Amino acid sequence: MARMKFICDAERCIECNGCTTACKNEHEVPWGVNRRRLVTVNDGVPGERSISVACMHCTDAPCMAVCPVDCFYRTEDQIVLHDKDLCIGCGYCFYACPFGAPQFPQAGAFGLRGKMDKCTYCAGGPEENHSVEEFRKYGRNRIAEGKLPACAEMCSTKALLAGDAPVITTIYKTRVVTRGKGDEIWGWAMAYGGSAKLKDQPGVTL
Repeated sequence: MARMKFICDAERCIECNGCTTACKNEHEVPWGVNRRRLVTVNDGVPGERSISVACMHCTDAPCMAVCPVDCFYRTEDQIVLHDKDLCIGCGYCFYACPFGAPQFPQAGAFGLRGKMDKCTYCAGGPEENHSVEEFRKYGRNRIAEGKLPACAEMCSTKALLAGDAPVITTIYKTRVVTRGKGDEIWGWAMAYGGSAKLKDQPGVTL
């Protein structure tokens, strides 16, 4: 049985916000709620890194542990989803989640919390698949269509990986090991190895 997960490769993320835009567009996410967002560390200085953050669909999800009405549940693919009909807007999940995934739309002048919203891994919710009600509450169910989450599919550099955990872990591990080869793997010599045009260039060894 598959265990669906996300991995974001910070070495490849170029902070284009393609993932956040794809998520908003695919699910018509309401204003003020960001199911996926970019976090940048050391912005504008050497060593700057960006990472795409959303619900990580934890194996031992803290949101499930603290919810007083048990609105969270886990699918066969280990995707953590929630039932908006059960949610009472208490905010416990918001404080428990280390990734800030659960979000609450602000309704009213005094910040009255509405129903919690979060990343669904493009797997919809408890409503009937592809129903109008499912789309209205949770967005499009791409998993039922045999597709991956829109954020990962739209990532231009493939920094954001989604899929079966052992598969994407192997992909990421291969990237890390390959990077250890040295600078030449990303250099001109690697891209244009054997090219006569590079032989006369200073500092280039083929």
